[in-house]
Amino acid sequence: MKNIQIIDGAANATFSVFQATEEEFAAIFPADRDMELVEDLIKRLGKKAAGSVLAQLWGRPILKRDALGIHGTLFYDNQHRRNHMPLSKREVDWDDGSLNQAQRELFARHR
Repeated sequence: MKNIQIIDGAANATFSVFQATEEEFAAIFPADRDMELVEDLIKRLGKKAAGSVLAQLWGRPILKRDALGIHGTLFYDNQHRRNHMPLSKREVDWDDGSLNQAQRELFARHR
């Protein structure tokens, strides 16, 4: 199982974590992505298929303290982030100006 953190615009700011099967994760995050906007997911898979994948996900919440890593981030109500995300939607591809030195070195080793 892989852990996906949901970042949304809700006032409660829980940013919950859910577990996905390998197949679900690959559907949400293709091509080594680890970030996705839900609007792009729906556009790519279609509303019905995306809804089916997400329905399974919502049934498997996990406490943050029990999660062994965050493997992907799914953004809801965050269209304003689109222009700030790397086109690849991979964390390691953030612009160096957005990172501290330690992150630049870490991400460079994993590109």
